[in-house]
Amino acid sequence: MQIWRSIKQAGFLAALVAVTSMAASAQGGAIILKPAELTKLIPQTVFYRGQSATTQLRNSSGIKFADGFLVLTTMVDTSGYSTGIQAKYQAYFITEVPIQVAGQSLAPGAYGIGFIEGNKFLVTDLGAHDVLTAASVTDSELKHPVPLQILADSGGGFRLYAGRSYVVLTR
Repeated sequence: MQIWRSIKQAGFLAALVAVTSMAASAQGGAIILKPAELTKLIPQTVFYRGQSATTQLRNSSGIKFADGFLVLTTMVDTSGYSTGIQAKYQAYFITEVPIQVAGQSLAPGAYGIGFIEGNKFLVTDLGAHDVLTAASVTDSELKHPVPLQILADSGGGFRLYAGRSYVVLTR
C-alpha cells in the first residue's frame, strides 16, 4: 500500500513539474518575480516630478526574462504630490529592454504608471509628461485582486494588474 501511495505521489509531482515547465516555456523562459524576490532590486525611494516617493515593496512585482533582463514595478506613496499627479501616478515602472504595452512600444527606462479613469493605462516619463496611453481591460474573473501584480497571460505575455484592471506586456 505504501509503495502504491509513493508511486501516485511521484506521478503527481512529475505532472506538476511538467505543467510548471510548460508555463515557463510558454513565457520564453521568463519568470514572474514576487515581492520577496525583489528586496534587492526595488529601491526604497524613487524620483518622479521633482520629488522622492517611498516605494511599497509588498505591492511590487517583476519579470525576469531568460536572458536576465528585468521589468520591475512597485506602488509608491504619492501623498506629497498634487492631486493632478496622484491621479495618473500610482506606481513606478522600470524596464531594461524594449517592451510592448497593450501593443504599443515602450523604450527601456524608468516611468510613472497609472490606471486612470475611462479604462486607460497611462505611462509618463519622470517629469510627468505623457509617454503612452493604452486601453486597460477589467478582469471580473480574477480570484484575488491586489493593488499591483504581474501574472502570466494566455497569449504568451504578462498581465500587469492594478486590482482587476490590467494591460498585457510582451517583449
